[in-house]
Amino acid sequence: MIAEEDGVRLRRASPADVDFLVELGEHPDVDPFLAARRARDRNGILAEIERSLAEPAAFGRVVVEVDGRPAGVMGYERVNARSRIARLGGLAIHPAFRGGHVSDVAARLLQRHLILEAGYHRLELEIYGFNERAIRHAERAGFVREGVRRKAYRRHGSWVDGVLFGLVAEDLSVEAQISKT
Repeated sequence: MIAEEDGVRLRRASPADVDFLVELGEHPDVDPFLAARRARDRNGILAEIERSLAEPAAFGRVVVEVDGRPAGVMGYERVNARSRIARLGGLAIHPAFRGGHVSDVAARLLQRHLILEAGYHRLELEIYGFNERAIRHAERAGFVREGVRRKAYRRHGSWVDGVLFGLVAEDLSVEAQISKT
């Protein structure tokens, strides 16, 4: 287990999760919002899981559980070891678990794990500009909007923006101070 709070648990994905992750990625309410380059087939997902198990400090595929049931997935990858930067991505919550801010709790758990326990200083993510739900989630989860890559990606037949977000270790300190008041 990586972390747990309010009935939401994060744990590293295992080969037993492949069927759930394939099904989740193919869901019609999930697929259009995931990065086009993300692994989707059994072999690709299994390769990511194996890498996550072999290189836990540098790469992670994390299953989000609610009351012991798989509800989603998220991931991270170290992009700069010297500056301790990880890029987050692939957050997908099954539609049956949406509406209760599961993604917000899961994101904060992963943020705290990566910064406070794994030693990262900065977390980054990029969201397609048309994914308004994910943009609202990133802002609720404490990420700071840092910019836009205009018309950076060809997706669904047209050029779309990539919205850039970041969170640094000091942001967690501010959040902790606010929650104490």
